[in-house]
Amino acid sequence: MSGDVVQVVAEITPYITAAAGAYGVAVLARTQEEAATATVALGRRLAQRIFGTRADGEELPEALADVVEDPDDPDNTAALRKAVRKALLADGELAADVRELLARAPAAVRTGDRSQTVVNSVIVGDAIQIGSIGGDAHIGSPDRA
Repeated sequence: MSGDVVQVVAEITPYITAAAGAYGVAVLARTQEEAATATVALGRRLAQRIFGTRADGEELPEALADVVEDPDDPDNTAALRKAVRKALLADGELAADVRELLARAPAAVRTGDRSQTVVNSVIVGDAIQIGSIGGDAHIGSPDRA
């Protein structure tokens, strides 16, 4: 069970991080604002299922608040993974619900090693979603030059 949870945590953390970056402190708010991408929408649903919803002004759990403050900090992401893992290991029903949400993830969204999610021009994987680019742009990978 523990190994399975670790895999699920690795798969869902990029979604929650993307949602935290997009929504900031409103990531757990009850309101249903339109999400920027399918990744962000799924991340928000996952975060709300794991951490619960919050009213405006309510504090976020520390691990999630730290990701909101600095989503690029790997220590914050690691703390978020640990908090999610603890929650899933403590509640089998929650873990099953999260697996179900993850199974309904859009096929075009990849998570895991070398996967990327771009939110507000932040890259965290190997797939890139861009709302718009002004001027010249070159997107490539040094290992695929």
